[in-house]
Amino acid sequence: MIVGRVNPNQTLEDNGIFNTAKIFYNLKDHDLITEAIKRGEGVLGNGGSFLVSTGKYTGRSPKDKFVVNEKSVQGTIWWENNPPMEVSAFNKLKSDMLEHMAQKEYFVQDLYGGSDPEHRLNVRMITELAWHSLFIRTMLRRPKTEELNSFIPEFTVINCPTFNSDPLKHGCRSDVVIAISFEQKTILIAGTEYAGENKKSIFSILNYLLPEKNIMPMHCSANHAIGDITDTAVFFGLSGTGKTTLSADPNRVLLGDDEHGWSDTTTFNFEGGCYAKTINLSSEAEPEIHATTEKFGTVIENMVYDNYSKDLDFYDDSITANMRCAYPLEYISNASDTAIGGQPNNIIMLTCDAFGVLPPIARLSPEQAMYHFLSGFTSKVAGTERGVTEPQPTFSTCFGAPFMPRRPEVYGALLRDKIAKNKSKCWLVNTGWTGGAYGKGSRMPIKATRALLTAALNGSLNSSSYRKDDNFGFEVPTHLDGVDTLLLNPRDTWEDRNAYDKAASKLVSMFVDNFSQYENFVGPSVLAQAIKNK
Repeated sequence: MIVGRVNPNQTLEDNGIFNTAKIFYNLKDHDLITEAIKRGEGVLGNGGSFLVSTGKYTGRSPKDKFVVNEKSVQGTIWWENNPPMEVSAFNKLKSDMLEHMAQKEYFVQDLYGGSDPEHRLNVRMITELAWHSLFIRTMLRRPKTEELNSFIPEFTVINCPTFNSDPLKHGCRSDVVIAISFEQKTILIAGTEYAGENKKSIFSILNYLLPEKNIMPMHCSANHAIGDITDTAVFFGLSGTGKTTLSADPNRVLLGDDEHGWSDTTTFNFEGGCYAKTINLSSEAEPEIHATTEKFGTVIENMVYDNYSKDLDFYDDSITANMRCAYPLEYISNASDTAIGGQPNNIIMLTCDAFGVLPPIARLSPEQAMYHFLSGFTSKVAGTERGVTEPQPTFSTCFGAPFMPRRPEVYGALLRDKIAKNKSKCWLVNTGWTGGAYGKGSRMPIKATRALLTAALNGSLNSSSYRKDDNFGFEVPTHLDGVDTLLLNPRDTWEDRNAYDKAASKLVSMFVDNFSQYENFVGPSVLAQAIKNK
């Protein structure tokens, strides 16, 4: 039985799916919520939000992600970062999943990955859970009704949480699997209800396809000045570094909070929604994001709430610190209607430094920008991945290694060339600790971070006086009205200056050791920057 709107020339049988009990095609939000409630997948929250638990897994499973080892991609995949799955294992996994799905009900959404019509990807999402269909309908771009009549998917995602993979039969690691076949244009997700796997699988596909079109795929948020799309800024960073918070500036127009492409003419959002962490979210500090948690169709993941009033507890992380809400971009009053901006004038690399060594902001040369982009230093924050319970210093190249199918140098070269062509200004911003490392210091004040970013974006920070950092060689402003001067020199915020020097020396050594893997691939100017830090 078929329910909903579908292109009559394209059905699930084209994806090898037969004998299902019922298929719901392209249901809208209210129908999806009705079906999800009927199935006991969650409860209706205040304002029509939908409250769900993702069960056993409350974060991504990066170690369970595989790329099928097919001839057409063997020479282009970064295999050290993307464990291979043999074609026979993938085919067995797919066959067993489809057999498991027989005589059951599924939800289909036909969507776009990318707001720029010239570069978007047609994606079909097949989900076992109605609320997953609601989630991905929120997170990707929705075709117009008339476009569904001729929609033909270029990639298909099949998500079946009730199917558990078998390492012996399916060439995987556990009962959870995310497997990508570029030749079959299919992604299989099994064993986990965590909705973030859906959107990140599409990001991984775009990260592979777009560089062939000279488009830089970026794990970043983005905004532009009001009335001027040529004044566009991008904010690189891993989850928990502030991409969503800092790009949602009421004085600028929001393009998106997580995934973008940089073409020869535009910066464009891959998505149609935002996926914000809600731990400690307050109506005072982030009123618009907070307000989305009581709006119709917002998906609230893994939050503690009062069973009677449905009021959310933003400070109770007993389920996970990775509590989140997924909401449409239009719920933010200053969001762009098109989600398309110009080429970036400013590039901000966000890091959450758990050592308390890095300054709140630093100006980078193009060589330093490539160095820090390839390094991708940050701290994984609690809950984002399975097993992470407190900040862990890490290097995630390109600020998104788990989603990068190609070698880091491919993305590094794209960034280098685009910075040079566009003459973009580059900044490193630390949203982590100051006054000491994690456990002793404190988080960087958000008010100071916002003030420094505003000054960087409006150009006023260009006229500031700067000092050269003794550890990394980048330039650090010495003064900005409204910002405590003490913060601008991290060493001065520590009670024990010798302890700071030891922490800084350790961090520099970590950078140098990590960057050694790129020394044979980067140009002499970038290598000189790396050697300077020894």
